[in-house]
Order: sequence, then C-alpha cells, then structure tokens
Amino acid sequence: MKRLNLFLILFSSLIYSQIDIDGQLNFQGNIGLDDDKILFSGLRYLPELNYDYELDSLKTFTVQLAGNLSASKFFNSQNKSDQEIDFSPYRIWARYIYKQTEFRLGLQKIDFGSAILLRPLQWFNEIDPRDPLRLTNGVYGILFRQYFNDNSNIWLWSLYGNEKTRGFDFLPTLENNPEYGFRYQRIIRNGEIGFSYHNRRAGQDYQKIINPYMKNPESRFGFDAKWDFGIGLWLESTYINRKKDIGNFSKQFLLTLGSDYTFGIGNGLNIIAEHLITGYGKSNIFRQEKTEYSAINVSYPLNLSQSFSFLYYHQWQTSNNTFLMNYQYQFDKFVGYLLGYYNPKSQGGIQQNEIINTFAGPGIQFLIVFNH
Repeated sequence: MKRLNLFLILFSSLIYSQIDIDGQLNFQGNIGLDDDKILFSGLRYLPELNYDYELDSLKTFTVQLAGNLSASKFFNSQNKSDQEIDFSPYRIWARYIYKQTEFRLGLQKIDFGSAILLRPLQWFNEIDPRDPLRLTNGVYGILFRQYFNDNSNIWLWSLYGNEKTRGFDFLPTLENNPEYGFRYQRIIRNGEIGFSYHNRRAGQDYQKIINPYMKNPESRFGFDAKWDFGIGLWLESTYINRKKDIGNFSKQFLLTLGSDYTFGIGNGLNIIAEHLITGYGKSNIFRQEKTEYSAINVSYPLNLSQSFSFLYYHQWQTSNNTFLMNYQYQFDKFVGYLLGYYNPKSQGGIQQNEIINTFAGPGIQFLIVFNH
C-alpha cells in the first residue's frame, strides 16, 4: 500500500509538472573594413532547461537553467589570430508564484524603464541596441514582486556578487558587497509611471592604496513615465549621488526624452527617436559641459518573412556618428541577419557587452540563428 501511495504521488507530480529543453545556436561573422581589416567568426550555443511545477491553481514553481557556450577566432591584416573557447552560466534561477506575489532567486535578468535606445535606467543589464538578439548577462540576486488589483506593482531586490560595470556605471560594484533597491510602478491615464531606487558601494583601487574611489556609497534615484496618445511619448531619468568626493563624478544626472509613431505607409513604417542629456559635477550636475546624444531607429516589415531597420546615433559634442542597417529574413528553420555598420572609436551613450562584438570603423556582420 505504501508503494502504491508513493507511485500515486510521483504520478500526480508528473501530471502537474513540465520539463522543456530549449536552446539557441547562432553563428556570427564580422568583417571590419577599417585599416586593420579585422575578421571575426564565432559560434554560440545557449542551452536552456525549464522546469514548471503547478502546486495548485494558485501556486507555481519554476526553475530555469541556461548556459553560454562560445567559441570564437579573430584575424587581422598582419595574419595574427586569437581564438577563445568559453563556457559560463547564463541564467540559473528558481521562481515561486502565489496569487499575485512572485519570488525569484538566482542569476536572472532584471530590466525596467521606458526608454529603448538611450537608457538611464539600464542598471542591471548590458543589452546593446545594435544586437538584434538582445543578449545580456544576468545578475545574481533575489527579486520580489507584488502585483495589486489597481494594476500597480512593487519590486524589491537584493544583489550580491556582481562586480562588472553595467549601463552608465562610472565605477564597478565592490567585491563582496550587497546591493539593494526597490521600484514602484502604476498605471495612469493613457500610460504608466515608475519610481526606482538602488543603493550600492562602488569603487576601484588597482594600486591598492586608500583613495575616494574605493568604498564609495552610491544612491540612485530613477523616474520614468510613458504615455500613448496615438503617438508614443516617454521620459526616463536617473540621478546618482556618490557620498565621497570624487570631483566632477560625485554627482551624475541622465535624462532621456523619446517618442515613436507608426506611419500608415505600406506595411507600417515605425520610427523611434530619443534624446539623452547627461550632466556631471561635484555639487552642480551641469557645472561641466553637458553631454548630449540623439538616436533614431526606423523599421519596416517588407513582408511576413523579411524586415529592414536603420539605427543612427549622434554625439553632439564630438560629432561622432554610429550607423547600423539590418536586413532580417525568417527561414523555415532559422533566422538570418545581414548588418552593415559604422562605429566611431569612442562609442559613448551606447551600452556595449562582451557577448556582441562591435569593431570601430565600417564593417559587415551576419548572423544565422537557429532556435529549438
């Protein structure tokens, strides 16, 4: 009888659970057409396992395990080459949902805000808007979210073990120091608003000496809002206050204003435009000359299988320009991307990461992506 009961328990757990094994395999080729004539080829595989268990109609438990396996090789005009093989965790988290409450623990992606191309609230990810796959490393931590009946929600998080710079970070997070913060967002008439806060200890001390760049408490305050009046409008801002005096970088302010609209031309021509203003200062955030960036993205679906987009960045103080043209074709089993680009040597205002490879100067890139 005990064996029968055990069998029934195991059988019932299988009924209410599900295991899915997915993955993404992509091949990337990149030809830099500048004087160095750099050639890059890379293969990346992101295997993913998802386990879902429905405890009852109100409770679910989910686990996601994903890895990042890559192999790449560089060549240049001097016939010098460099190759690398790497494996790292991509996502490792467990989530418990009860009614309108969610807990998520582990290596995860945390993302919020209204801006799309120039993002002051890109606090926890490294999404590069030039990357059609929008890949990003995650952060280690615990996230709590509570959803309310009035469509508002609150986020609470605590992070640990994330020392890399992200977004517009001036300094990395100190090793073995926790981070914490919260976010509140709600629906308003024709849109939504959000308030965010994050606290961490930032710093670096390569020479192992005492200096104000080491162990500097940092507080971040964020505000974002989005409205839809037929034309989309949004703003996103961050104010950063560092407790210790580090000169002009003691205080930092970033503000993005954006808009988008889909014109009734052919299959629908969508245009996104954003403008970012950044300021730094010891006491007055605009004491030094402010820095401004503008970005525009134009996308057009040619048909159900093909689309074309154009991305442009301009840095007003240096007159640096970034261009990206992207042609996408959806095959039966995979997706192909052909990209032509130009990047300046200094690419301020654009988030960069170690997953997507971008070269200075003109170049051609292609991606072949297979999802299973």
